[in-house]
Amino acid sequence: MRPLTEEETRVMFEKMAKYIGENLQLLVDRPDGTYCFRLHNDRVYYVSEKILKLAANISGDKLVSLGTCFGKFTKTHKFRLHITALDYLAPYAKYKVWIKPGAEQSFLYGNHVLKSGLGRITENTAQYQGVVVYSMADIPLDEWDSDKQWRDASSL
Repeated sequence: MRPLTEEETRVMFEKMAKYIGENLQLLVDRPDGTYCFRLHNDRVYYVSEKILKLAANISGDKLVSLGTCFGKFTKTHKFRLHITALDYLAPYAKYKVWIKPGAEQSFLYGNHVLKSGLGRITENTAQYQGVVVYSMADIPLDEWDSDKQWRDASSL
């Protein structure tokens, strides 16, 4: 497990800034301690420094994971967020979309959401902006950006 390089940090923060903007600083400087990002097997983990010091006693090949997996780097050095990062991104999200209960199940199975399935949307949301998708009961379901839309459309 190693710290991220400058390039890896820049790519990861640019991706996360699509969702939470300037609130990125709130993830690192938390009132309950200092947290950092570490890379292990092309996956980025969000872990407290206290737990990171305890994990230093475990060899790298025996370590499976540590902390919360925020995403992974692809072979082309792009960063993809994982669903496990949603609990940390959702409270700070700038743009949010709420889905009606009828369209929620269809969305969770991987289908697109029609305009009639939208319950609410944050004002001034740009067309290709990263958004956090919520149910009408304010439960975060997923994060969505133009990369996912392109990936899903190309697989058809």
